[in-house]
Amino acid sequence: MSSAPLLLGVDTGGTFTDFVLYDGKRLRVHKVLSTPEAPERAILQGIVELGLTGELARLQVVHGSTVATNAVLEGKGVRTVFVTNRGFADLLTIGRQARRALYDLQPLPPPVPVPPVLCLETCGRLSADGAVVEPLPAAELTALAAQLAELKPQAVAVSLLFSYLDAGFERAVARQVPDGVFVSCSAEVLPEQGEYERGVATWLNASVGPLVQGYLARLGNALGESQLAVMQSSGETVAAAQAGREAVRLLLSGPAGGLAGARFVAAGAGRARLLTFDMGGTSTDVALVDGAPRLTREGRIGPWPVAVPMVDMHTIGAGGGSIARVDAGGLLHVGPESAGAAPGPAGYGRGGTLPTVTDANLLLGRLRPEAFLGGRMRLDVAAAHQAFRPLAEALECAVEEAALGVVALANEHMAGALRVVSVQRGVDPRGLTLVSFGGAGGLHVCALAEAVGMRHALVPVQAGVLSALGMLAAPRGRQRSRTRLGLLDALDEATVQAELDALAEEGIAALAAEGVAREYIECIASLDLRYRGQAYTLNVSWQGLARTREAFHGAHRARFGHDLARPVELVNLRVGLHGPAPDIRLPPLPPCPEAAPSGRAALWGYDDPVEIYARDRLAAGQVLVGPVLVTETVATTYVAPGWRAAVDTVGNLVLDAD
Repeated sequence: MSSAPLLLGVDTGGTFTDFVLYDGKRLRVHKVLSTPEAPERAILQGIVELGLTGELARLQVVHGSTVATNAVLEGKGVRTVFVTNRGFADLLTIGRQARRALYDLQPLPPPVPVPPVLCLETCGRLSADGAVVEPLPAAELTALAAQLAELKPQAVAVSLLFSYLDAGFERAVARQVPDGVFVSCSAEVLPEQGEYERGVATWLNASVGPLVQGYLARLGNALGESQLAVMQSSGETVAAAQAGREAVRLLLSGPAGGLAGARFVAAGAGRARLLTFDMGGTSTDVALVDGAPRLTREGRIGPWPVAVPMVDMHTIGAGGGSIARVDAGGLLHVGPESAGAAPGPAGYGRGGTLPTVTDANLLLGRLRPEAFLGGRMRLDVAAAHQAFRPLAEALECAVEEAALGVVALANEHMAGALRVVSVQRGVDPRGLTLVSFGGAGGLHVCALAEAVGMRHALVPVQAGVLSALGMLAAPRGRQRSRTRLGLLDALDEATVQAELDALAEEGIAALAAEGVAREYIECIASLDLRYRGQAYTLNVSWQGLARTREAFHGAHRARFGHDLARPVELVNLRVGLHGPAPDIRLPPLPPCPEAAPSGRAALWGYDDPVEIYARDRLAAGQVLVGPVLVTETVATTYVAPGWRAAVDTVGNLVLDAD
């Protein structure tokens, strides 16, 4: 028996859990319905169905977890105490006092993150230059310990003013937390200025940390000797043993895997400038990739800002399971409510009764009932028809016309999201390639490309499980940062370099502890800069003081159309570190004759039946002219009229408009 490692990528989504297994030569893919109440059950079911129970010692699992994300979105974090300085107990509730809708003069109050009874104040205050304004006497710590014992929290978040300059007071507070209670300190979670954002990140990390730790521990125990790593929001992986301590860095775990997979596959196809479009059962994620995925520190999860680095993407509530309805005024809506995995779309035959985008594609003939999940799950056309009948009656049209309207509206929602990450940021999408993935993406790719004026698209091999594939292709990595305020002209280059080196050493030590050889770790240093008097920063790669200053002026001109004759101010130091990417290679298609159609299907709106091709039988170089359907185990691609799809050497579908 071979002792070579088996690499397994696992992406837990709202509807399906996806698996990609790589044995060093070939890929195997698998899908099972998710079990949201206990995500590890679906993972273990997939491992059994893949026949891996006897190979656990060889198995290296990289997992995209939704445990932290779901807990935040559903407000189901553990009982958490928030400790801060005197006078700042309501810091998280006040927030930035910025209206999300500028002209809404009567906005609803935002949710209260931590109940007032769980917000504790203490001494131990620093000034902006790190000087002690208020000491932290032993009596204060004793009183704090008594309060914590009385409140009996499951987690404690400690966020004191300017603690990124000196974490001593936070560490003293943390030592008062009872044994067994999860504790999170802001100087470790996000050592940057911005007391509100730092406080939110620390609270989120504490409130979901025990859930993530418990889940990963249960999964790790079930996997036995297998190695377990987790995808981070920044697009790198981290050992599961470390992931629980930094749960806030896992909030975009699955979507980050999708971007890593899109970049990996597109690079092999010679495409580097991409718009990515990941359509799953519950939501759609879109992003711009220009060589590498962009990172942002201005992301949000629900109502909360998340200032830790995460892939820069835009998410909308439009997926295959999005529910369609007609409001009291007769207007059609699609999403954001989703049928989820249980009961799912009506066509799944699991008790769903509401019309969804998946049901619409099924009624239009674009989704084949006999080909779903490779035939393992036959779809129920009659149930989809029954679900759509009330909608059609409300719209006073035929069921199929209602289905076409639902698809068109869902497409417009998703095209709008693509414009947000491209046109609204000054990027012309006509020079980019639209990379479509996710279980439902291939059914909409041509329509979306046309909607934003794009003529080129790519449906990757294994597009339905690309997030899981991306997790295998992602390297181990860390993102480290620290606030360092000062005018650039007043700083010494050697001092800045030394501080960047110290940050890098933190990340190198963490990666080395996971088995990454130091000599193979790449470090990328950058600075957050702004003109004096500005509130927002631009991130610029570190090239020495003079060249970095000029690069900032250029970046400001590119973003805002001008630069300023003002001093440049340093705000944050940043270092991104990653080890070597795993040696994953997509196997080439074997030589074979061009495939004949596997069947024909009647699509609504077409006079003649449309040819159907099985994707796993297509030959390299084969060209398909739309309209045509391409089916595979985990997805279907609809090549619309006016488009042609060419099969490249590894099986990607390269789509071009005529």
